[in-house]
Amino acid sequence: MADKKNVIIRAMTVGPVGTNCYLAHVEGRTDCVVVDPGASGDRIAKVLSDDGLSLSAVLLTHGHFDHYEGVPELTAKMGGKVYILEEEMDLITDPMKNGSMGLMGSGSAIEPECTVRDGEVLNLAGMDFKVIHTPGHTKGGCCYYLEDEGVLFAGDTIFMESIGRTDLPTGNMKEILQSVREKILALPNDTKILPGHGPATDVAYEAANNPYA
Repeated sequence: MADKKNVIIRAMTVGPVGTNCYLAHVEGRTDCVVVDPGASGDRIAKVLSDDGLSLSAVLLTHGHFDHYEGVPELTAKMGGKVYILEEEMDLITDPMKNGSMGLMGSGSAIEPECTVRDGEVLNLAGMDFKVIHTPGHTKGGCCYYLEDEGVLFAGDTIFMESIGRTDLPTGNMKEILQSVREKILALPNDTKILPGHGPATDVAYEAANNPYA
């Protein structure tokens, strides 16, 4: 295992359903990765600018509106490529599936220019993000794992003492249970879990306290 970098992660709560957006960069570098800018793209861009950071990439854990709707404003101001698991393209480009039509009343969609695959490692802004396909909340949902730093950006697959809902398009209860048990809880116990909603947690706590473990 490589030496741990000093990765600085800032969490912002954005949008109508309290989505966690994360800004990550290596100390001493000015390039940054943003995970799940679900709203308030202008506000996220201002934080980056005020901190002297540039945007290298946007990573989307899945295609629901509350995780991507800040993308257009953010990338218009800061640039940066947008990444999503290839299996999720069908959902994120369809307002009837991504929740923006049914839950918000006005449809929206984006088409990320970069697709990723399960097991792929993305070297972005000096960090190595391993893609872990975690279907269940949606068929193309994924987590991004900073293995050397022991951090998992988990999207809506797992929350503190809970899991993501499976009653929306492409959701599947059997698959999310497999994702949680076989992929997330198989990580080292001290892995910090940064979920799409709610407080941070870790693998050891969820293995002991999550009723879906």
